[in-house]
Amino acid sequence: MIESRFNHLFLFYEKYKKRCWACGSLDSIKWGKQANRQRYKCKNCDIFFTIQNESVTKANLLVWFKRWIVHKHTFEQLSQESGYSISTLQRYFYRQLEDPPIWQTKQSQPVNLLIDGTYFGNDLCLVIYRDDKIKFTQLYRLTDGEWFEEIREDLENILSLGIEIQSITCDGHKAVLRAIRFVCPYIPTQRCLFHIQNMCRIWLTSRPKSLAAKELRSIVGQLHMIKFHNDKLFWIRQLRQWYSLHKDFVQEKTLHEQSKRWWYTHKLLRRSFAVIKNALPDMFHYLDNANIPKTTNGLESFFGHLKDNLSIHRGLSKSHKKSFIKWYLYFKNTEVF
Repeated sequence: MIESRFNHLFLFYEKYKKRCWACGSLDSIKWGKQANRQRYKCKNCDIFFTIQNESVTKANLLVWFKRWIVHKHTFEQLSQESGYSISTLQRYFYRQLEDPPIWQTKQSQPVNLLIDGTYFGNDLCLVIYRDDKIKFTQLYRLTDGEWFEEIREDLENILSLGIEIQSITCDGHKAVLRAIRFVCPYIPTQRCLFHIQNMCRIWLTSRPKSLAAKELRSIVGQLHMIKFHNDKLFWIRQLRQWYSLHKDFVQEKTLHEQSKRWWYTHKLLRRSFAVIKNALPDMFHYLDNANIPKTTNGLESFFGHLKDNLSIHRGLSKSHKKSFIKWYLYFKNTEVF
């Protein structure tokens, strides 16, 4: 009877008393708070300690880590909000950067894929394969450029995962187009209208001097207004009329004195027309299927936000920068599902 009461009293005492990690004594008392956590003092060895749950601590730190990656918070801001010291946050965050997440894909049937790459300097290029409908990154590659072999391998991996590609929208990079023709030649490949417009405007300049350049710039400026098949037919008719009228001007050549070779006089004008002519078969797939994006602007915006976040944390090593990008893509995908 006495022994059972003693055991009951001991269990009650242990439940409400915190055991000292240093000496193991239960003779502890509450001693204020530190960083919003209850602090205790051991009366046996006179040390101060707080009770920590390791799993909860890691989960809490992961929340602050996500804010550092995705929400542009600095170490100083996170330290004030969380109560952790800057050195503690840095130590944990850099440890997380050493252990990037395991990538997972989601099958969304069918997928309207956006493919584009962006550069971060130091020969670091990020190529993304993103589902435009659900804003989910199906695959990515960190490399040093947009190469045919790598993009071909990525497309093959996407198909091998059972993901059905309904369409692909890209900016017209030669390696991307070649890889698409090699792996999935029957999938509609939509050329990004914004890239066509932007490049032509750069080559033709904002104030072209020749009449041909002025008229072509006006025609190119109407691309984003094409919403129906009739608009497309009218636009193509305008382009053909322009070429028939200015064909001799576009094909005009001049003899270069140094090289003694004949070359096109109006190179940038001819280049602008050549880009439109070559892209014309793949410029209007979005008219046949409303789910096909006509530009890669969604990815351009995504890249912009990523670079803004990364610029706040300047000074990361190349390996940490790669890991930062991986974590950013991972957190953005978890927001979708």
